[in-house]
Amino acid sequence: MTEKPDEPATQARRVREGSGRARLEEVARRAGVSTATVSRAFNMPERVSPETRDRIFSTAKALGWVPNAAGRALASNRTHIAGVIIPTLDNEIFSHQVGAMQRVFAEHGLNLLIACSNYDPDLSFRQAKAMIETGVEALALAGETHPQALYDKLDALRIPYVLTYAYRKDAPHAMIGFDNEAAFIQITDYLLNLGHRRFAVVMQPSDNNDRVLARLRGIDSALSRAGLKLAQHHFFTGKASLDFGIRAARQLAAEAPETRPTAIVCGNDTLALGVHIGLTQAGARIPGDFSITGFDDIELASKISPALTTMFVDNKEIGTIAARQLVLCLGKENTRPASHQIMAALRARQTTDGPA
Repeated sequence: MTEKPDEPATQARRVREGSGRARLEEVARRAGVSTATVSRAFNMPERVSPETRDRIFSTAKALGWVPNAAGRALASNRTHIAGVIIPTLDNEIFSHQVGAMQRVFAEHGLNLLIACSNYDPDLSFRQAKAMIETGVEALALAGETHPQALYDKLDALRIPYVLTYAYRKDAPHAMIGFDNEAAFIQITDYLLNLGHRRFAVVMQPSDNNDRVLARLRGIDSALSRAGLKLAQHHFFTGKASLDFGIRAARQLAAEAPETRPTAIVCGNDTLALGVHIGLTQAGARIPGDFSITGFDDIELASKISPALTTMFVDNKEIGTIAARQLVLCLGKENTRPASHQIMAALRARQTTDGPA
């Protein structure tokens, strides 16, 4: 008696049933590779050639096999879990994003896992892998600075993802956010139009932070177009804290009035508030001696006196759109999230004026 070939549905059922080892071996046999290569393709895709990787993924998909217990849940029964990895818990902008995501996911019956990477892409990668093994159906990440292996892994497992708090027109990923470079061109041009020609910059570290690098490019671009260049001793980079802003301000206030900058561009409102405090403590006039700008328009920015000139970004809208894009992709084969640009808006207040 000749054995009839299995129907595709029967094949998939047989692979899903039985031990995990048997399933892995079946994928390896049909793809013509070792079981170790199958495991490597899913766990370290960058170490497998694209041709072999594609063959393994297509074979696994045809057999209905997804690695690990959480993955099998994704292949059959929904886990109803989404994940978000943010760089810090110290800034209210990310809490606004996460809160908005939480509301959208809850409306669609999804639970949200949250991790904080502390601007460490390797830690972010490990956190993402842990979430994937837990069975997240979708993932949101802040910015673009993540290992390519993470993007490869998410693509290999067909897990939709979005990048938030940044936007780049030609990016290969779905980005929900604003153009950091354009925003800092705008705020630098605003100060130039007020008549400022001597600038200082107080910025958070740029290591593993594409948003900060883009902001610095924006400042440099605007100054270059005006025939100006930032003096190295007027560039301060350090932890985004009040204390660092205060220390930078004290150094600036100690310079001779004829050489010190008249405009100080800060990377965010926390640094700007620190500069504000430090200059006030040093007896400097704001904006008579120094104009100050921040970024994010946190709640305190409009409450201090003089009120801080800054730029507003609707982080709740970023979180809402990001979550909605991910929800739209769930359960839809080969559907990818779409990018959305959010515009940053200048909020001109009392810490800026023309140079005295």
